[in-house]
Amino acid sequence: MYPSSSLCRAQEAHQRSRAAGTSLANVRTIAEKAATAWSNEALCAEKREQRQDRTSLIAARLSEEKRRLREQHDNSFSENPDRGFANA
Repeated sequence: MYPSSSLCRAQEAHQRSRAAGTSLANVRTIAEKAATAWSNEALCAEKREQRQDRTSLIAARLSEEKRRLREQHDNSFSENPDRGFANA
């Protein structure tokens, strides 16, 4: 399971505040590296989420197109030539 971009950004902010709030150089260095890593992961998560959104949109369009074509086919194919003209 992949972390969301909002989780990554929250962790990045937490690590940056930890780096800013310490007087120990080694803690600051590690927290800054962790913040950078969380930032990189957030960028990957944002790309992944955008790709999922695009894929969902395309899938919905294809599903709607298939449904429309199926209805069109159902309405056009019949052994009864008077089908569809009952209300006309």
